[in-house]
Order: sequence, then structure tokens, then C-alpha cells
Amino acid sequence: MKKTLLLLTFSILQASLFAQTKSPAEFLGYELGERFTPHHKIVAYFEHVAEQNENVEVYHYGETYELRPLIVAFISSAENIRNKEQIREDNLRRTGMMEGNPDTNIAINWLSYNVHGNEAVSSEATMKTLFELVNPENKTTKAWLENTMVIMDPCINPDGRDRYAQWYNQKMNKRLQPDQQSMEHNEPWPGGRPNHYLFDLNRDWAWQTQKESQARIALYNQWMPHVHTDFHEQNIDSPYYFPPAAEPLHKQLSPFQHEFQNMVGRNIAKYFDQENWFYFTKERFDILYPSYGDSYPMYNGAIGMTIEQGGSGRAGVGVLTAEGDTLTLKDRIEHHHTTGLAILEVTSENVDKVLSSFQDYFTESKTAPAGKYKSFVIKNVDNPSNLTKLLDLLDKNGIQYGKGSSRGSLRGYHFQSGENRSFNLEENDILISADQPKSILAQILFEPNPVLADSITYDITSWALPYAYGLDAYALETNLKVSGTFEKPAFEQNSLDGEPLAYIAPWDNTAHAAFLAALLNEKIRVRNTGYEFEIGENKYPAGSLLITRRGNETKRDFDEKVLELANKHEVKLSTTQTGFVDKGKDFGSPHVHYIKPPTVALVGGKGTSSLNYGEIWHFFEQELDYPLVTLEKEQLENVDLSSYTVLILPAGNYNTKEEKLTKKLQEWMKNGGKLIAMESALKLFADQEGFGLKSYATEEEKKKWEEKSKKWEKEAQTSPFQEAERMAISDNITGAVYEVKMDKTHPLSYGLGDTYYTLKNNNNRYSYLQKGHNVGVIIGTESHRTGFVGYKAKEKVAESLVIGTEKIGKGQIVYFVDNPSFRNFWQNGKLILANAIFSPIQ
Repeated sequence: MKKTLLLLTFSILQASLFAQTKSPAEFLGYELGERFTPHHKIVAYFEHVAEQNENVEVYHYGETYELRPLIVAFISSAENIRNKEQIREDNLRRTGMMEGNPDTNIAINWLSYNVHGNEAVSSEATMKTLFELVNPENKTTKAWLENTMVIMDPCINPDGRDRYAQWYNQKMNKRLQPDQQSMEHNEPWPGGRPNHYLFDLNRDWAWQTQKESQARIALYNQWMPHVHTDFHEQNIDSPYYFPPAAEPLHKQLSPFQHEFQNMVGRNIAKYFDQENWFYFTKERFDILYPSYGDSYPMYNGAIGMTIEQGGSGRAGVGVLTAEGDTLTLKDRIEHHHTTGLAILEVTSENVDKVLSSFQDYFTESKTAPAGKYKSFVIKNVDNPSNLTKLLDLLDKNGIQYGKGSSRGSLRGYHFQSGENRSFNLEENDILISADQPKSILAQILFEPNPVLADSITYDITSWALPYAYGLDAYALETNLKVSGTFEKPAFEQNSLDGEPLAYIAPWDNTAHAAFLAALLNEKIRVRNTGYEFEIGENKYPAGSLLITRRGNETKRDFDEKVLELANKHEVKLSTTQTGFVDKGKDFGSPHVHYIKPPTVALVGGKGTSSLNYGEIWHFFEQELDYPLVTLEKEQLENVDLSSYTVLILPAGNYNTKEEKLTKKLQEWMKNGGKLIAMESALKLFADQEGFGLKSYATEEEKKKWEEKSKKWEKEAQTSPFQEAERMAISDNITGAVYEVKMDKTHPLSYGLGDTYYTLKNNNNRYSYLQKGHNVGVIIGTESHRTGFVGYKAKEKVAESLVIGTEKIGKGQIVYFVDNPSFRNFWQNGKLILANAIFSPIQ
């Protein structure tokens, strides 16, 4: 009786609290779907609901680059909210990340919205779903919350969302205007999709280059949810998409992950069929690339799912589809709301199976890993900075590493050569073993050759970390045991010892580039060496930085400042009291070059790739911390370029007939400017008068490829209609790794040696330069290491340029056929970009 009275009292109290909870319309002052809600009002609504309901708790887990809050709401029964910490720890016990056995049986269902800012229906739908979850009159949702902890992230990308929402609310018509040609349906560059630095946050889950990703994944790894759903939008005319996902599906996915996706799909379909809403499944959206909001959770034991509503940035509050129907924001909200509830329903109804399968996933992946390669060895390297960056990434993802217990000869796949080789496991080698909770994620991030069940994929098909970080590594089919912890190399602080003639700094990673940038910002003069040299027993490679007392006499705190900056950037300095070297070139040699601080401008705006622009912008501001001017491409013809010594053209849609712009850039280079052109920007100069970049080196070579193209075209003419897409990819390259032969004597190769691994995302093919320097080239089809390359593309790029330079008068153009800083996780390529930025023209 007493218990009954307590429950009755609690129910009355809960209903009383809810009575003070405003609906979204009451709180906002307009109905959902009438306009787009600014991010701060969404946050305010979530906080309002949490204040009025004891079964809701809002947690601020970080902030964006533009200082907007990142929040999640925990929604469950009041009792589960009180026991939230025990539920979290019990779940980590299921993964093996904490010791002991779980005492609670609560499924954790994480819903993520608005990772792409202009897919803005997502955050609107969260308010409707949140209100329904706390509604005590809804007995169904109340029952779900008894055995489910819902974690709702209403907006992963607040900066991008507000960029879109504010623009749209300014441009929208008072009367519904669904005409696609209307201004409100045509976003200006760069659009609201990316974050502040124009990164696609849905490609950043594993790499965590962005502030938002770092904060979110830290929280994610504290909870390790069982179900994760990522809400998106797609083309206006596309029907709604929900799981099951399309092939290729990674071979490491468990049977239950497949089964649950199918269960979810059928449950959503049930509700959509009742409303006669169109949808599709099992197409387009695969699960392979490990850095998405569906694949990353999958590789962490959850059931990860992508949801796609037709609409996106062009749809606004209402738009005409190809069929002549009006797709409204209210429609889109209702679809996402219905889907969210359907997923919560399936989870709640299958809690026991979800929890047991989740625990089995971690037990089985640790004790009997299914991947071909079960251990990965990073050899003791000469580049501690790149190694430290890799270990930092592993730490962010909760991947364990240590020292190996085995000694003597082992055999494994050698990433750099692409061959199986014997090697010795040594004391300072790093071992990443599949014998750990994050077994599958580790295997996938290091796997040399992902297996493609279908070559039509949504994203890149290779990403192996040893290539990205330029580290010597092996993949082994045996599961080696970690015998001890590996401590990250501790940095030993530089200390002042007299007044040396010069400080000598290494140059082999981006930390050294950031150190150089800091010196130049302090107006400290720096030189670099064109040849390796020796002083006493110390050897210094080409590219080493010389910070000499000569030229810095007016800097009163010269020694203190150099040491302060070196310690800040963890750069170990050597010193010398003489410029007379034992081998190589003396410090006064013409081959020791003064690094004049570059004044750098980056071109952006309409016609340029916002993603590539953002990668470079982020690199300058967040890694180098070096001044950067940004220019609009459309205004470039009218800009005075004489103020800049370096100009960077990112990839984009460049008109090869822009002769006025090309000639202006050519004149600027003739007067001493350095132009860095990326990927498709090379089309401005290829086969143009005054430039040595050619698609074909000779007429004979051109004729040969034209004949091949005609042959391929003829074959395609008789191919089946339904095979058209598959035939088209025969000329595609989707994120393939190629070995690049580098001219290690050239300044762009400083710190890299004679081999670099490029991530190729295009089939652009240029012949070796006949005039200029072929710094990095592909030699033969055997240079292909991993990732999908169509047979036509493979033949096309077999003998081609990757990195080249050409003198134009007093200046220079640098050609990057591939993006050296792809998504900013391709770490080793950023050093080549730094070389291009800072190296003097030679």
C-alpha cells in the first residue's frame, strides 16, 4: 500500500511538472516547420524541458570554434537518470573497458542530428521528439524509457546550421515560395553543410581533426552506445532512406548488426506504409569508410545507421519536386520524428538481445578476431613527432598499444613495399594487437587492403594509418600479445648554455613547420640547408633549420625566445659555435637559403572547393598559427597581388578559358610570386601557353591515349543499360594509395626522403614535366598499394606526375595533382605543403 501511494504521488508530481513544460510552438512562438530555429533557441528549449522534467538532463560537452555550445540530452525514466553513472559504467564493463559484471540492463540509444548544417530539418525534429518523450500521457514512450537511456544530440554542427538558418530566414518569402529558382533555394558559397573551418564533420569521426569531433567522441567513448542513428538529408527528389545499408558492407560487421538494421528498416517501413510515404533501402549508403556516423559506431560495437530525408539546403520551408509536389519542412520534420520513435521502439522491444549481442561483439572480437591481420607493428622510427601524433589519435579512439612480448624474426605484410617480408620485433617497436576491446576499430584503421564486396562506393576505399603518417609498419596474421606499456617519447626541454653561433632544428614533420612559423612571427631570421652536412659526429639532413646569431643581432632576447618557442613546440635543438662544417656546405654557402617570411593568400569563394579551402585554412590557423589573407575568386582579377609572395589555389571548378585570370597570375609569377595549385586548379594551366604542364608529353603519346579512349568508348556503347554506373567507375579512383618516387634533393622533399604515399582521389593525369622539376612521380602500375582504381584509370596514371614545380620568370608554380592535406588526417602530406609554402624559390 505504501509503495502504491509513493508511486501515485510520484506520478502526480511528474504530471504537475510536465504541465509546466511548453510545447515547441508555445516556447518558440511559431509552429515547427514555419521557419528555421536559431541554434541558441534549440538549446534553450532543451534546457527548458530539462528544468521541468526530472527524467531529462542536459549536458554541455563542448563548444564550437564560433563558441556555440555543444549539448546532449539524457532522457530516460527518472530512476534511470538517477542511476545514470552506474548505467554508464555497467556498459563499459560489457565492453571490457572496465572490470566486473554489469548489474543494470538498460539499452543506450544515441540519436545524432544536424551534422551537416544545411540539412536543417534534423534539429527542428529533435524538439518534437523530445516533447513526445517527456509527455506522460504517451504511455508507449514512457514504457520505452523504463529500459532505454536516450542520448539526444540536437545539433552536432551548430556553426554550419546557424550559417544556413540565418541566411535562409533572411531570404525566405513571407508567402510560401516553392520555386527552385527563387533566391531562398540557392545557398551562396560555402553553404551551411560544413563547420566553421568548412570541414565535413560526418567524415571526421575517426580522425577527430575538428574541435566538435574531439569533444563528441570523448563523450561517445565514455558511453559506448548500443544503437546510434545519424539523421541527414539528401537530394530534393530522393525518397526517404533508412537501413538496411548498401554494399559494400565491411566484413567485420556482426550478424546481429545486420539483423538489427533489418528489424529497424521493417519497423520504419510499417509506419511509412501507413502514411503512404515513399522510401528506399539497401542502396547508395554503404558501410565501409570508418569515419562516418554509421560506420564508426558499427566498428565500436553499436548498430550504426544513416537516415536520409529528401530536401537538404535547397528545400527551405517548401519546394517543388520533380513530380510537381510541394515538399514542406513540416513534412520532413514528421518523417524524421516518426523514424526516431520507430528506432527507439525496436531498441526497447529487443533490449536483452541488444545488450547480449553487444557484449558478445567485444568478447568475440577480442578472443577470436575475424580480420585477416590481427597485429600491427610500428617500427622504431626516426620521426617521434609523427609517431606521437599517431599515438594521440589512437588514444582519442580508445585503441590500446604497447610493446611486443615476442622477439626474433617475424613475418608480415610490409606497408611500404607492398610485400610480405621478414623482420625482427625490437624493444622500441610499437604493437597494436587485436587482443583488446577496440579490436575491430584497430584492425580497420590499420588494414592494408579493405575487402570490397562492391566497387561502387560512397567514399574513399583506403585510409591505412601507416601511409597517412609516413611510418614504417607491418601487418601480421598472428595475434601477438602486448607485454608492456609504451610510453610516448618524453620531450626533454632545451636549456640555455652560453651563446652559440647558431641553433640547428630538425625538419621532418609539421611540428617543425609550426616552430618555423612561430619564429617568423617573432621576426627571427631563419635559414635552411640545401644539402646534408656534418659537424663533428653530428649529421644533419637537407632542410634542417639554421637559426643564426648573425642577422638576429637586434633581437635582445634572441636566445630566450628561440628556446621558449622550441620548448613550446617540443623541437629538440642542437647548437654550434662554428659555421665551418666538416662535410657539406658552410653556413655562408649560396646553398644555405634565407627563408623570407612569406605573405600568403588563399583563394576561396564561388568556384572553389570549400572543403579544400577549409583544410588549408585550418592548417594555417590551427596548426601553423601563421598569418593568412583570404581572397574571393570572383574578385581575383581586380585584386592587387603584389602584396603577396605566395598564392594558394585550392581545387574547384575553374574555367580553362579564364585567359585574363591566367595571364594575371602568370605576370605575378614572373615578378617573383609563388603559386601553389591543388588538384583541379591545375586545369587552369595544363596545356596552356607559357606553362610546361601537359596532359601528354608528345603528339605520339596523345594519339596513343586517344586510340585507347575510342576503344573504351566503343565497348561502352554495347554495354547493358543497368551496367552503366559500373562501367563508368572503370575510369575512377576512389581514395587509392600510391607510392610516389620523390626527388629527395628537391626542397619540396625535405624531411620525407625518396618515397611518399599519396592518397589519390581523382584520375587527373599529367605527363612528367619536360621543363621544371618532377618532384614526385608515379612509376608503373605496381606503384598502386591499396584502394579502388578502375582498370582504365590504373593504366592512365601509371606513368604520371604527382608533384612538380616550374620556374615562371622570377617566380614559381607548384603543381599538386593530389590533395596533400586530405581532410587533414593525411598527416605526411602536410609537410610537403609546408615545404611549398616556406621554401625559397630556387
